[in-house]
Amino acid sequence: MNNCEDQESWEIVHIPDKPPFPPHQQPTVNVYAAVIDPKHANTLIRKLNQILPLENLRHVKRVRKQHLDEGSTQLSVILCLAGENNSQVDIIPQEVVGLIGSYQLDTFITKVCRYAPLSKEEWVEQCKLWPTSFHPPTYNISGITGFSQEESQLVCTFMKLALDLAKSKRQMVNAAVIVDPSTNEVIARACDQVYSCSCPINHEVTKNHDNMLLNSSATEEPKLSYDGVSCLNPWGWSNQKSCDSWHPLRHAAIVAIEDSAARDRNLFPGGRHDLAEIDHVEPALTSPSPKKQKTISMVVNDVEELNSHTNGCHPELSRPYLCTGYDIYLVWEPCAMCAMALVHQRIKRIFYAFPNPTAGALGSVHRLQGEKSLNHHYAVFKVLLPQESLNRGIMSLVSKGDHAKKPSNMPHGASL
Repeated sequence: MNNCEDQESWEIVHIPDKPPFPPHQQPTVNVYAAVIDPKHANTLIRKLNQILPLENLRHVKRVRKQHLDEGSTQLSVILCLAGENNSQVDIIPQEVVGLIGSYQLDTFITKVCRYAPLSKEEWVEQCKLWPTSFHPPTYNISGITGFSQEESQLVCTFMKLALDLAKSKRQMVNAAVIVDPSTNEVIARACDQVYSCSCPINHEVTKNHDNMLLNSSATEEPKLSYDGVSCLNPWGWSNQKSCDSWHPLRHAAIVAIEDSAARDRNLFPGGRHDLAEIDHVEPALTSPSPKKQKTISMVVNDVEELNSHTNGCHPELSRPYLCTGYDIYLVWEPCAMCAMALVHQRIKRIFYAFPNPTAGALGSVHRLQGEKSLNHHYAVFKVLLPQESLNRGIMSLVSKGDHAKKPSNMPHGASL
């Protein structure tokens, strides 16, 4: 956790891949264990690892060493998993039963933690039950282990830009700002475009948003509707009256991605099309020979070099691949559609200000960033806003007028 500004107490919180558990409330599983003679430890552990490795409990150490009161040590080893009902002795595999008989082991049932620890505090609590291993994050994504003061200031600057963009409309919507962190350049910015300005939202048929709308601290202050935030109500478009201009998929993140692609086409025209034409003219039905591979490689390199010199592009500039390495700042936690689109775009970090308790895909309902089957993973952070900053934003939007309706509440779980 990092403070963005001492004056307003902005904070940046990393959203881990798995939901955190209080250290003393971590899920456990039952295992069969036994006290063993130290001189048999190496042989017994080797045999157990061969016949029954603990595939789903790799973070749990197989052996526990305890120091007894009289100064001696005692070794215990995990034999296998046990059932929920402690009387189910028949689930022990026959190979393990053979080892129990050969070494004359007295078995007992104990608990170990089901999941690997996410923090040092969790690890300390786990070891009170049975020793586990703790491996701090090693992947190279800036911010996982904390932000510097300069980085925190930049995060706050870009998040403010997203907030101002969301409040620039007559009704609160979601906003997205894509940034290249290597140059701190804003690549694209966009708001929700599901409804056009001339297409009023049908509030009568919209579901009650008591658990996901912003709520000012004083009851006398005007309150604000968030029915227009697309990710909060992804199916809201289906209840609307017909209008001339609307699209159910044009959430802020999707529109920002389109704008980023349009920017690339303008800055780097023709490059990708030329390569596509080469591939089309010489289709390879079989694997080319090494000599042909070298020739194709030289042609592709020549084309890329020519493209870098044309249309005013500098040779040192290269067209980015999608949004690889970029950050995105969102006012509201994205829905599953937007979160998956950001996976495909190879976004590196996602920052959002408010949780999405009904459709959030990055912490509130789902945690897409922890889905192991995906071929790309990004880091997710929540930027906690100070109450004073939020109140100023609400009042400035309410003063804009007609589309701010009074009976609404604050989004449940919006940490301020």
